[in-house]
Amino acid sequence: MASRINVSLDPEYSEKLSQLAARMHVQEGTLAKSLLSTALDGADPDAAHIVRLLDGIPGAYERAQEGIEQARRGEGVSLDDLA
Repeated sequence: MASRINVSLDPEYSEKLSQLAARMHVQEGTLAKSLLSTALDGADPDAAHIVRLLDGIPGAYERAQEGIEQARRGEGVSLDDLA
């Protein structure tokens, strides 16, 4: 069963994806799916590796903390509402 997810890219990555897709004559979503699938296939599921990967994402910790605070303030969406 296929699942759909939405991914937001920073402007510079969005532009890079657009340029690559145009050069390859494919839709951006098709290219993004292929790139993400390839990255996931090569990802090491070891917990220590995942922590290093997450730590390497600029601002990830701060964004996670912001999300927690938003949820505490009731600004989130209930998981039941997503189904």
